[in-house]
Amino acid sequence: MAKRFTIVVFVTICAMFLIVGVKFVREVGLLHKYPEAEYFSEEEEFKRPAYSQLSNKEKAVYHALWAGIKERQENIQLPHEIDGDTYSKLYCLVEKQESDFFYVDSTYYTARKLREAHIAYREDVEKIPEMTEKFAAAKSAVVIRANGATDDYNKVMRIHDSIVNRCKYVIGEDKKYTSTAYGCLVEGEANCEGYAKAFNLIATECGLRSVLVTGTTDTGENHAWNQVMIGDTWYNIDITWDDSDVAGDTRREYFLCNDENFGKTHTADEEYFRSFKCDGASNAYYKKNDMMANSVEKAVNIVMKAAAENSETIDIKFTDISVYKAFKEEYIDNSCIFDVLLESGGDYGDLMNLSVRENEKELCITLHMYK
Repeated sequence: MAKRFTIVVFVTICAMFLIVGVKFVREVGLLHKYPEAEYFSEEEEFKRPAYSQLSNKEKAVYHALWAGIKERQENIQLPHEIDGDTYSKLYCLVEKQESDFFYVDSTYYTARKLREAHIAYREDVEKIPEMTEKFAAAKSAVVIRANGATDDYNKVMRIHDSIVNRCKYVIGEDKKYTSTAYGCLVEGEANCEGYAKAFNLIATECGLRSVLVTGTTDTGENHAWNQVMIGDTWYNIDITWDDSDVAGDTRREYFLCNDENFGKTHTADEEYFRSFKCDGASNAYYKKNDMMANSVEKAVNIVMKAAAENSETIDIKFTDISVYKAFKEEYIDNSCIFDVLLESGGDYGDLMNLSVRENEKELCITLHMYK
């Protein structure tokens, strides 16, 4: 009798351990079969320069996240088990680089080890299709205008100007979509990340290679900007800093810059991917348009030439601070610039108002004429 009782107790304990063990295995996913690893095609990978830097395992997880978020799945099975740091890297890359995903939240769930991703969305899934229609229409308008350009340089210029003209810079996170391309293109309000995501989205749609870069400014603030390829050369571009929020005033100070100048005010964060080396200068705005002044005489010639063509805006970038200050003192502070404009033969008439924007940090001066 005692022996039978012992056997019953032993069987009962084993059954309890089996039930608990099966429950544990199910909860941690040990019985789940990994989904098949999938990757972007060569054409799709070409559009994703940051993705190209990943290992094969990371690429498979990135693709799984992309495919699941595209279908607005809340739980996404991953093809590999990964650690929390790797997941953070891949999730942040998807959230930053896949600018179509305006509805995915920047906050995310993580753990020490993951084989399933739990995704948080900014909006109820039911509202996303209607928002996507508005988003597609706004995106299409900018893409059509940009694709009307004669070359990639002017294509980037049109994207740059379209975003500046339709968006207003806002600080803080009071609005739900300010850090998204939706906020920039549809609602017309965005922070630096929203601007950068909008540019990344439109540039990619137009067949350009582009990435969103995060980092810090020379004052230590978090910031986001872009890199874009013209020909076979990468350039930096910061649309946020080129937007003055003044109608008709579009800056060019951060349009297609190389690292030498851009790096004075922008430092990229290399945690998630390596930003590209930008060492070209041929397509830099001031150089391409012959607006670089290495002397006061050259600056005056730039003004004379532009004024003779009746330009309303004249941009000058100086090669060093001494030339910048000498021109500013003689022609701006002493108002001699009016004599240059009148002598140019430009059709400005007797009445002329002039606004001057100075950027000593970037050694740039912009003149804007109003009749």
